[in-house]
Amino acid sequence: MKNLILGLHHITAIAGDAQRNYDFYTKTLGLRMVKKTVNFDDPHTYHFYFGDEVGSPGSILTFFPWANVRQGKDGAGMATEIGYSVPQGSLEFWKDRFEERNVRHFQITEQFGERKLPFQDPDGLKLSLIETQHNDERKAYNHFEVQQNVAIKGFHSVALSLNNNAATAAILTDVFGYKKLDTQGNITRYKTESVENAAIVDLQELPDLPRGINAAGTNHHVAFRVKNEEDLMAMREKVLQAGLQITEKIDRNYFYSLYFREPGGVLFEIATDNPGFAIDETVDELGGSLVLPSRYEGAREQIEKALPELKH
Repeated sequence: MKNLILGLHHITAIAGDAQRNYDFYTKTLGLRMVKKTVNFDDPHTYHFYFGDEVGSPGSILTFFPWANVRQGKDGAGMATEIGYSVPQGSLEFWKDRFEERNVRHFQITEQFGERKLPFQDPDGLKLSLIETQHNDERKAYNHFEVQQNVAIKGFHSVALSLNNNAATAAILTDVFGYKKLDTQGNITRYKTESVENAAIVDLQELPDLPRGINAAGTNHHVAFRVKNEEDLMAMREKVLQAGLQITEKIDRNYFYSLYFREPGGVLFEIATDNPGFAIDETVDELGGSLVLPSRYEGAREQIEKALPELKH
């Protein structure tokens, strides 16, 4: 049977100040705000989507920015590092840029034969820029300060921290179709052959690591990609057959989703490529104005008053 999971779709994290979050991802990292909407379950909170020009699956990092939210703490059962793909030879550009902008960052290191530059966003979310071994031909967003030869292409990987890798690894291999690639220290790398990019999940086994606090600077969930609703529902059956509970299909306007918690505690989502982000704005207009789900459109004035002003 062909692999229905096509790597990573998006990752969702929690932020504090909305303006600070917007400025960092668009102005420092050079990503595009693809969609400015609200949390469908809490419409007085923004939901930001940052990615490439069109919001391609595998490029999208999303945030719930809550003003005055407490600081989170990474722990077992959480996604604890996001890897972005950048071109070969670009890490020195980024190191200089981070130094100029007082971005917290660390030394360039090597992991699984690839150079990486770990850094943190203003809320302490852990990320890395990684020079991929293969030629990542995805087109990055055109930003006036970050040229194509150094720009972020989209996701490279996500790392999960677990007390024990075994049950999570079984979901990746037996349900999602990933294959074990290599082990380095306490990190085991899994990769899907169904796509070239955004294809890697690293499992870090830390038996004594306590559970974390899911608040500012931490990841809320990791979404894996499927082509369409038919594949989505086929994956639902596979998850059920693995003995796990999973939600019914949920319409998120820009994709259809299922959610389940894998045995190690990480919240997984499975999300479709369709219909995409250009259903309520043109590609040129993406992220330029606040778009609301139809059920909240009647309360637009009240919602806009409750949301903090955002300067683009």
